[in-house]
Amino acid sequence: MAVNTVHRADRDHRLYLWFAIFMPLIVLLGFARTYYLRGVFNGPAVPSLLVHVHGAVMTSWVLLFIAQVWLVASRRTKLHMRLGIAGAVLASLVVVIGMLTGIAAAARDHTPGPPALQFLIIPLGDVFLFGILIGVALYFRRRLDIHKRLMLVAAIHLLPPAISRIPVSFITNGGPLAFFGLTDLCLLTCLAIDTIKNRKLHPAFLWGTIAVIAWQPLRILIAGTSTWNQFAAWLVSFAR
Repeated sequence: MAVNTVHRADRDHRLYLWFAIFMPLIVLLGFARTYYLRGVFNGPAVPSLLVHVHGAVMTSWVLLFIAQVWLVASRRTKLHMRLGIAGAVLASLVVVIGMLTGIAAAARDHTPGPPALQFLIIPLGDVFLFGILIGVALYFRRRLDIHKRLMLVAAIHLLPPAISRIPVSFITNGGPLAFFGLTDLCLLTCLAIDTIKNRKLHPAFLWGTIAVIAWQPLRILIAGTSTWNQFAAWLVSFAR
């Protein structure tokens, strides 16, 4: 029984290790031209210090996720738990700085109005659900089976901004259908691998996946309402 448990844990680790390699590659592909390697590609200037702070916070989150996965895989769980405190603080910064950056971007729009205000629900919606997923994952930090799956779902949930900027025609021309669809494909692939290897569908993965996929069209519907546009205009008014 103990041997089977170890083998199962090793199989689980592989999924998280593979994603820890995949995620930074996607982030680099998406933001290389406009941020990380913009000097090489003659990319646009970074519009504000806030964007730099946002980039530093998000990059730190990716690096922390990689480090935490590696620590668990190498069975250095005590250090993993200590870094979890820093992870909670950093996750809070991801939410707060993400919201401020999204609002500031809407305020900078050259034609402020419905398009900018409607799009604002995309970045705000990203960090809103991210915060919920991370909060629940931290609440269940002593339930490893729940905690690790929700952390993975939360990490996948943050991929659309990077995917949407990958310079491939079907992504750039496909809009939300393309970048949300590819995110969902990644999420469902991880769910399928986890289910097949463990011979059961874990409830945390199931409900996390449902939340991410359902939130994508729901926020687009909300963005078209007058209530959202009034609320978004109120938020943006503080950044002007």
